[in-house]
Amino acid sequence: MNLNSSGEQLLMRSSKQFIVTLRMAVVQMVVWVFLYMNSLMLFTFFSKQTFWGSTRYILFALTLMMDSTFLLLSGLVVLQSYFNVQIPVASCIPICIVMEVVTKNSRVIIAAMCVERYVAICMPLRHAEMSTIGKTMAAIALISAVGSLKSFVDLFILVAVAPPGYFALNVLCFYDIMLLTKWHRYMRSAIIQVDFAVFVVIIVFCYVKIMLAAKAASGDNKESASKGRRTLLLHSLQLFLSMIEMWCPYVEAVFLEYDLEVFFTVRFFNFVAFTIISRALSSLIYGLRDQKFFTALVFYAGCKQNRISLEI
Repeated sequence: MNLNSSGEQLLMRSSKQFIVTLRMAVVQMVVWVFLYMNSLMLFTFFSKQTFWGSTRYILFALTLMMDSTFLLLSGLVVLQSYFNVQIPVASCIPICIVMEVVTKNSRVIIAAMCVERYVAICMPLRHAEMSTIGKTMAAIALISAVGSLKSFVDLFILVAVAPPGYFALNVLCFYDIMLLTKWHRYMRSAIIQVDFAVFVVIIVFCYVKIMLAAKAASGDNKESASKGRRTLLLHSLQLFLSMIEMWCPYVEAVFLEYDLEVFFTVRFFNFVAFTIISRALSSLIYGLRDQKFFTALVFYAGCKQNRISLEI
């Protein structure tokens, strides 16, 4: 009986280790596939000066850079967790801050792309004036500053409340290491809900305005407005999936109280579906459905061997 029991325990441990290894491999495969695609799209953007003068493409490229940074760090953090490589809190904090900042900024940039489409469709006479390179760069700087503010506030709070020796502790890198008090976690949760509400308002406002413009337009203007509405729907999907990611920790907390194995399964699914695939896939779809960008992308993907014209 003892031999059988020991064998069953060993088999169970082997089975669990196989599942953990399989999950790690799936995450790495997905991360590096999308990193390759993002790198190719960024190379396409920087290779064609035509794209540098368009607010839409600049924002798109910035989204790709934010998502690529997040994907790279996510892949490294998953490897750290798999191999149980613990590093001091002080070394984890920069990684956590960068991941939080690029996540926040990516959502804000997608919202800015929604507003840009709204201005282009509903305020065409002012679009050229409002979408200059200088204003775009100023908007990017403002977005980066606002997106970074919350993480640095979290850092200041952590420094104020952390016990002696905390920053020398060896840990796995995840953002909760910066949230030591209950009131701090509540504050972060409240900010997430405010962000959620703001993004919903932006999406609804822009979509309703563009939909009304599409109904009122005629001829070429109607076709342009309809295309803008479809583009906005894609941006809305990007933001919607990103906002689902905000709610994932609360869903996972419910399963944590129910069953630990189910919790790990749900957390893995949420991470792959809403943190990695949704973030990367939406940007990929956006790049592929833009005819001008897709033409350039195919040209460079084929190492300049195809005959597609790049007179764009």
